[in-house]
Amino acid sequence: MNARLSDRKLIMLGAGGHARVLLAILRAQGAAIEGCVALEPPDGRWPSDIPYLGRSDALSQFDPSAVALTNGIGSAGAIAARRDEFELACRAGFAFRGVRHEQTIIDPSAEVDDTALIMAGAIVQPGARVGANALINTGAIVDHDCVIGAHCHVATGARLAGGVILGESVHVGAGATIIQGIEIGARAVIAAGAAIVRAVESGSTHGGVPGRNLLRLERPSC
Repeated sequence: MNARLSDRKLIMLGAGGHARVLLAILRAQGAAIEGCVALEPPDGRWPSDIPYLGRSDALSQFDPSAVALTNGIGSAGAIAARRDEFELACRAGFAFRGVRHEQTIIDPSAEVDDTALIMAGAIVQPGARVGANALINTGAIVDHDCVIGAHCHVATGARLAGGVILGESVHVGAGATIIQGIEIGARAVIAAGAAIVRAVESGSTHGGVPGRNLLRLERPSC
């Protein structure tokens, strides 16, 4: 018989700094942690009582109906690793458990996917929607009626004004600001500290104040 998701032991994907923050939240909430899987064994900062189980193929030794996963793979611009590992594990039949720190503000009218990660001090305002495997990091603000696509990372201290739309797999860097009503295309990267005042096309990288496309080459002057 399948164990309820909330009753299952957890396996952490990743073993870096972001995973350690999630681990601290989960332990404070009384979760039982089976171990972690990561490309490399964790360093000395990883708690010694949480075993390293191996790379992601180590999950094959576990019954997907008996354990749950939490995505502790961080991102500093490139979303692909945390997105791909999430999707690979889902295809193998594993379920993910999201995390919500006790010190968050999430309006009851907001829709937050069960697999999303909402970190300490984050604010999610009325009418906002947060998609699967999205990460709203420490102190980030998602204001009213924003739409956060699957796999997005709204990094530490970033601020999204009302009605902002993020396509899938967008990274919004630490301290960045996006003004109201702006749409950010899928897989775009917003650099740390940027101020975005215009729509951003898919797959582009924008930074600066005001934000501009950092990948677009200027035409040589004649």
